[in-house]
Amino acid sequence: MQLRIGLAAIWFVLPTLVFAVATPSPGVPSSSFHERESRVSTTMTLTRTWQFVDVRHISVAGSCEDVQQPEALTTPAPLYSASARGQKIKVSFIIGTDGRVHTPLILESAGLAGDRRVLKTVRTWRYRPATCNGVPTEIEGKVEFSVR
Repeated sequence: MQLRIGLAAIWFVLPTLVFAVATPSPGVPSSSFHERESRVSTTMTLTRTWQFVDVRHISVAGSCEDVQQPEALTTPAPLYSASARGQKIKVSFIIGTDGRVHTPLILESAGLAGDRRVLKTVRTWRYRPATCNGVPTEIEGKVEFSVR
């Protein structure tokens, strides 16, 4: 039994070791990641415009007398390349009762690569959810990114 387990382990590990030894290591970049990131962040300014809209549900009876907007807990900015200067991207999404972003949707595009980067970043955002009379509720958020 132990011999079979040992052979199975070698069978799965050996190709990985061969690939690791055969793969050349990448060259050292001329500047570090932190230097490139600081260069990008100092040359471009990212602005955001926020807007929140109530999401009405058929099952909700009555209205909200006390609506509290969501509070951003973690909303990092997407990284843009220098070629993105002057572009705008507008995104719509739902902030769920769990504070997570659901169904982000590009409303105004700036190209496939920029859209993917923005959607990937927006999906990681976390909020303290909006409340209706003290009860967490879903709300639609819209944000416009513009690179200057």
